[in-house]
Amino acid sequence: MITTRDIAERLGVSVSTVGRALADDPRISEETKFRVRQAASDMGYVGNRAARMMRGASSNVVALVIPDIRNSFYSTIAHELSKNMESEGFQLMLSETDDDRTAELRHLRELSANRVAAVIIVPSARPHSESVKLLRALPHVQLLRRHPSLGSQWFGVDDREALRRATAHLVAQGHTRLAYLGGPEELPTGAERLRGFRSALREGGLPDDAGRAELGPPSSVDHGRATVRRLLSDPDAPTALVLGSIQLTLGVLEELSRQGVKVPQDLSVVGFGDEPGFSWWGPGLTTIGLPIQEMATGCALWMIRRLKTEPGNDGPYTAVSPGSLILRGSTASPDGGTPSGR
Repeated sequence: MITTRDIAERLGVSVSTVGRALADDPRISEETKFRVRQAASDMGYVGNRAARMMRGASSNVVALVIPDIRNSFYSTIAHELSKNMESEGFQLMLSETDDDRTAELRHLRELSANRVAAVIIVPSARPHSESVKLLRALPHVQLLRRHPSLGSQWFGVDDREALRRATAHLVAQGHTRLAYLGGPEELPTGAERLRGFRSALREGGLPDDAGRAELGPPSSVDHGRATVRRLLSDPDAPTALVLGSIQLTLGVLEELSRQGVKVPQDLSVVGFGDEPGFSWWGPGLTTIGLPIQEMATGCALWMIRRLKTEPGNDGPYTAVSPGSLILRGSTASPDGGTPSGR
């Protein structure tokens, strides 16, 4: 196994010089760093990261803690973060919590024990107090969801405005019986999206009972299927649906296709996110577009800058990305008028 001593002997320098060059120590000239790195690469040197960590150094690993990798929203974020981190010499590690605060704590304990450089987290609804303490000792930033106990660094989407615009679009078309399918209110994103739905109803002059909210697991395709099946069997079924997660949208679209529901003649639908298949589903799905790549890139660049500057640069930071309403053919007036996207 090649060691730093082998590299030092080959180049005729001290072992400490090799170690400092590999650690990008500013006391070492760029020319020497280049020579050491070239020799290390040629000789097949692999750094002993475990030894470095025993001496108190952190790793170059940045952890991404998310609820569900099956959700393409999170997998796209992971991909963008990984590309940006790798370009700066960091490696992204993925931890999946399934929105379980106990699993979240278990992951954070392991990440802390392994001295990760930083954590990017989509927090559960009620993080354990120990999770809060662990994150306070690590550079971290919240993504999408924001919990006040976890600090004031956050990258997210204006969920309230996105849902308000989607709902207002349906209200403007004349719908007076609407339903919203979204995540639970205990999740920050769920609460904000529900507020957006309700505020659009009030602004449109509709009574409270004009809109019904069906809240449940946001990552469950099955919940989307079951909920829309139940709504459609109701004698007073809604004429329009607004959806608050990608997985719920997938479940609803599958069930509508299975039942042969005519969209938008019988039911108008506004989805969430813009998956590749949404543009050609049925008449084309009107949906809330999300700036996933831009948000993930911004988060990665902020974290890289945070890791490369002096400790203590932990002031409040908020970056809110706007969503967009993408009009296609799945919405129309409740009397079967012309689809809005055509």
